[in-house]
Amino acid sequence: MASFDRRDTRADVAAREYDVVVIGAGMTGTGVAVDAATRGYRVALLDAGDIAVGTSSKSSKMVHGGLRYLQQREFRLVFENLRERQRLLDNAPYLVRPLPFLIPLFGRDGVVSRALVRGYSSALRLYDLGGGWRIGHRHRRVTREESLAFLPSLDASRLVASFLYYDARGDDARVALTLARSAADAGATVLTYARVTGLERSAGRVTGVHVRDEIDGSTFTVATRSVVNASGVWADRVASDLHPGAPSSLIPAKGVHVTVPRHRLPADVAAVLAVPGDRRSVFVVPFEDAPFTFVGTTDTPYDESLDDPRATAEDVLYLLGAVNASTSSDLTPEDVTGVWAGLRPLLSSSGRRPTSARTADLSRRHRVSDDGDGVIHVTGGKWTTYRQMAEDAVDALGAYLGRQPTHTVRLALHGVGSWRPANTDEEHLYRRYGEDARVILDLIDATPAWGERPIAGLPYRAAEFVYGVRHEMAQNLVDLLTRRTRAHLQDARATAAAARDIARLVAPDLGWDDAEARRQAEAYRTLARDEFTTAGLPWDDPA
Repeated sequence: MASFDRRDTRADVAAREYDVVVIGAGMTGTGVAVDAATRGYRVALLDAGDIAVGTSSKSSKMVHGGLRYLQQREFRLVFENLRERQRLLDNAPYLVRPLPFLIPLFGRDGVVSRALVRGYSSALRLYDLGGGWRIGHRHRRVTREESLAFLPSLDASRLVASFLYYDARGDDARVALTLARSAADAGATVLTYARVTGLERSAGRVTGVHVRDEIDGSTFTVATRSVVNASGVWADRVASDLHPGAPSSLIPAKGVHVTVPRHRLPADVAAVLAVPGDRRSVFVVPFEDAPFTFVGTTDTPYDESLDDPRATAEDVLYLLGAVNASTSSDLTPEDVTGVWAGLRPLLSSSGRRPTSARTADLSRRHRVSDDGDGVIHVTGGKWTTYRQMAEDAVDALGAYLGRQPTHTVRLALHGVGSWRPANTDEEHLYRRYGEDARVILDLIDATPAWGERPIAGLPYRAAEFVYGVRHEMAQNLVDLLTRRTRAHLQDARATAAAARDIARLVAPDLGWDDAEARRQAEAYRTLARDEFTTAGLPWDDPA
């Protein structure tokens, strides 16, 4: 069983026989591992990279029903999203919290389109009735003055009023990590940087998976009675590796976000801003615990490398232009402190790309399919509904493993308990680690210097990076800066300036000498510099 105090080794995993191997440690895969392990199955969770290395760390950080899906008449999807949103709020309250959303209404001479108001009012009423009310708030209309108090830079010359409704926020990477830890708590084995390269079969049934350790290059076989392919945007590639010639089922769509300092785009709540001439909206969302606001997302077809999607200058200008059209912030690329691009694994019934370029019009529903040899594929979906996706996938394993009921509807996730923070500093830790915050506080008590904040302007304590290595299976500096913390997304330049100090801090626990610590710092700086320059953003290498 993975304790998360260390990375399981090849020998640990190869010596065991499992009921199911789950491929992919993103939101869906970690959810499958939790569901299967809590049903009593012997589970191995494998990923070719880090936990949440792909889409599951690059979303809009929101747990939401998807108000805009009502326009597409995806009523069942919205109701499912709202139901699962509430289950996350109940099962992981320290990780997922309510977030107010503002929809500004613009007009001329103090008058706004009645049709627009009726449309929003009807959609929000249906949203509340469909399950939104469970969050404890219903939508309401707010005045122009109240709107400006929430988002001061709104274009006051055109602003008439706003609607205010509630959804929820959550740090996607931390949720996926918490799911992996919850699976381990239930007995699952978790192995990162372990790429599944093929299957072993006997009498038409899967009996094992071939694995390559991406850290040391070794190969080994893991015995298993079944496999779940939950690899997100890579699901077609994995399916082809397992079954050469398997048809494509996914259409990747790129979503880009940018971060700017809070003083350039002050926001006490999230906001939904219409994009002029594009029939789309973007979100403006304040980061918690850090003086930054992020804007996203784009939604465009993507046919380049799945392993390294990048924002372009066009993507950045699209997002900044959308904000500038509704506010007085006058944002420019020089204001951007962080940028990230992720890929949505959207379903295609035919496997062919749509004739329309509007990937925003494609369904966010999920699909579970069975190859008949013990291999199950779960594709599509959105991270709000990870739990339902996981339940459906593990239900499909019943044909091979015997049927057991799910236990995840009311399952408290790892870190949930009775401990509560006593002050603001502890609150920051609690929102990220739950009861495990006490371990970090103990590290700081033992080594007071670890209470310092190594990245200028960001809230992360040095002890958090040590904790990420000792207790969260971080294998390198990029894991720590991009997923265990969100420093890279918030202020990549400040993070790059501190990278060498953080590498030295964790070097003893990871067995790095000075040369390797320098190499790790340079690898992160190169990643950040390349992302910024590809996006047309200025970059100055730290001294």
